[in-house]
Formats: sequence, structure tokens, C-alpha cells
Amino acid sequence: MEGFNGLNDIGAVVEADRAHVWHHLSQHKQYETVDPRVIVEGKGMRVWDARGKEHLDAVSGGVWTVNVGYGRESIADAVRDQLVRMNYFAGAAGSIPGSVFAKRLIEKMPGLSRVYYSNSGSEANEKVYKMVRQISHRHHGGKKWKILYRERDYHGTTIAALASGGQAQRNAQYGPFPDGFVMVPHCLEYRNQWDVENYGERAADAIEEVILREGPDTIGCLVLEPVTAGGGVIVPPTGYWERVQEICRKYDILLHIDEVVCGVGRTGLWFGYQHYGIQPDFVTMAKGVASGYAAISCTVTTEAVFEMFKDDPNDPMSYFRDISTFGGCTAGPAAALENMRIIEAEGLLANTLAMGDYCLANLQALMEKHRVIGEVRGKGLFVGAELVADRGTKEPADEKKVQAVVADCMAQGVIIGATNRSVPGFNNTLCLSPALIATKDDIDQITGAIDAALGRVFA
Repeated sequence: MEGFNGLNDIGAVVEADRAHVWHHLSQHKQYETVDPRVIVEGKGMRVWDARGKEHLDAVSGGVWTVNVGYGRESIADAVRDQLVRMNYFAGAAGSIPGSVFAKRLIEKMPGLSRVYYSNSGSEANEKVYKMVRQISHRHHGGKKWKILYRERDYHGTTIAALASGGQAQRNAQYGPFPDGFVMVPHCLEYRNQWDVENYGERAADAIEEVILREGPDTIGCLVLEPVTAGGGVIVPPTGYWERVQEICRKYDILLHIDEVVCGVGRTGLWFGYQHYGIQPDFVTMAKGVASGYAAISCTVTTEAVFEMFKDDPNDPMSYFRDISTFGGCTAGPAAALENMRIIEAEGLLANTLAMGDYCLANLQALMEKHRVIGEVRGKGLFVGAELVADRGTKEPADEKKVQAVVADCMAQGVIIGATNRSVPGFNNTLCLSPALIATKDDIDQITGAIDAALGRVFA
């Protein structure tokens, strides 16, 4: 640890953290009596904390980010070489890695053509909302300004992103929120809202009902996660996406797919929406774009959307008058290019599909053993297990017990996740998103830890 501004022992690092760092998603009262967790090293699927304890990371950096695993020297080298050559210039100008990565990315997204860089998923989604509002003013006489979002989905941590978020606990105490964000029902068939045969189509029809209630001429955009992440790892039912696309086209509503979690391989294809044969107008991405080796996010649009911002070059208000300071950093696209190369060279999309199926099978076997598992669901290496107190009534398991399962796994040296401060009364889904390099042995260790934890917590 020599050279870290005079902190030459790990104990001093931990104390500096305790005294000065405000951690994300953390109640800090606990750190008055226990040490904050400091992660000091990572390699492959594993990380080591300040005490030297090894953990198998089943959540890719805690928030579904490190898609290609830790310790990738080739990504670090690509970033270092780029920074020495040209580290930054504002995004009003281009860069070599920015141009090359945009081309490579668009090659994997048929029907889309333009990439707008920023530095976080929240910011990428905000860009879409600003574009929709500017389109409303310039092309719809101020109409079509509302943005629909789905219950249980999450789109970021800024005020406008929270306004479009369907997780009441994430939103609590941060309002009032800006007008024009309207919620539509979730599509989790396990939490059945409609007793119908074709649940997917019925859940999509519920979106149309909101559109008709609000007035189609007021709705500019619908934002959805392809697979709901922090709201419970919800894979939309059969027929849902096709009907959603049909509804958006019927009412001239732009479709925005938030791929911040699912994008760049997490579901076994480059993007989650590509499982469903739909054509979005906007796609946003962040976490897995560079696997956490550099900060980068992208707002990707069609040429038709792009053309709406160049229709009158003589009007000084006609273009997209926005900037993201760190969208001009070259480290992000440099890391993203090498990240993409690794995914292709190592066949990680195919591995994600195979290991995702294996993980689901393991969890389904655990359902036979542990009645506390009500449902297992997922897509690729993005998997959830909803815990219930009673399978018949589907009463959610006690949140403290769900967190006790997470803590037990941590004690075993396996880091898993759970829905956290999302939907009141429904923070009861275990979440797994191991790196795309996961092996059967890794999956066995993860599900084995869950098996043992469930046995102890729910004995």
C-alpha cells in the first residue's frame, strides 16, 4: 500500500475510509463499531478485502458491472496508452476511440445509428428525456411531452431519473418530482394482476389503457428495462414485447429501452431487447460497456431521431443543446473497445447463455429442497430467486431473513445480492449476476452457498 499519500498500511486505509468516505447505499451508524468493507484486489471472479478474505463475486462489482471480470491487463493497458496520447477534449469534438467504438457498437445494433456519450446510466437516461421534451417543443407544438415508465423499473438516481422510476422506496423523500412522468403497471406474472391466459399481452394492454387515459397526443416516450433489474429480476412474459412495440407504433410513441444493466452481454446477447425482435428508438447503456474499467455511458438513437435536431440549421435553438463534461473522456471508449474484443474473442455471449441455463437449473433444483423459494427467473447470467413465507399465498419472505441469507453467503465467501429499498414489502428476491466468464464450478459454489444459507436462515 506504499505510496497512497502516506497511507502505507491497510489499517490506516480502513481508518481513513471510516473517517472520510460516505459510502453508497449504506447506513453509517454501523461503522462506529465495525470496520467498513474495503476491497483491495480483484482477479477473475474473485475479490479480496482489507483483511485478506477471498470472496467469489456473484454480482459483478456489487451492481452488475464487471462483465468480463477483474484484473484485465489488456483493458488497463488500452486505457493507459490512450490517456498518454489524448486523455480528454469536450464532446463537441471527436476522438479516435470515441469514433471507432461508436462504429463497432452500431454494427451490433441494426436500425440504430447515433451514439451520444456521457458518464453514467442516470445521465444517459436524462439525455433521452431532454431529447423527447425538445422534440415535443419543436415538432409537436408542445404536445407529446409525457414519459411513461413501468412500476418496479429503475432508471437512475437523479431527480428526473427517479421521477421515471417505479420503485417507491428509492423515490421516497426525494420529491416533489418534475411533471409529466406517468407510471404503467409491472408485468411480473408471478404477482398476478390479471387472471387471463395470455398474461404478456394483457400486461402490455395495461400500458395502452394508461395511454388512452392520459391522451395519446400527450405521450412522447415509453421507457422500459428489457429485464427489470432491482425491482425483482423480472423477465417479461411471452407476447409482452411484441404488443408493446405495436402499441408504440399505433400511437406514435418513441420506445426507449434502458439497457444499463442488461446491455453488452449480460443476458447472453449483446442487448436484452434483441431477444424479442423489437426495434427501439433509444437505447441507453452504461455498466457493462467498459466493465467498470472506466466511466462511460451511451445514449443510442435512430437516424430519424437524430434528423429532428438538424431540421433548421438557421435556428440557434434547433440542435441538442446539451453537454456531458466527462462524456469527452477518452478512457471510456478505449476501455469499451477492448471490453468488446474480449467478449468476442473468448466467446462470452455463448458462455453466458450456457452458464445462465446451468444457474437456473441449479436454483430450480434448490426449489425442490427449500419451499421458501417461490419462483426462479432470469435471462442469461442475470438470475433471481423470489423468497416467500408461503408458496400458496405467495406472501413475501421477511426482508430481514432475506438479508440474513445474503449475509450468510458473505460469511461463506460468496457475494450475492437482493432487492434493496425497492418496492415496499417486496424486497424479497435474491439477485445473481456473475461475470460472463463464470464456469460451472463458480455457479456450483454460488448456488451451494445459497443452499447452505437457506438451510440455516429458514431452519
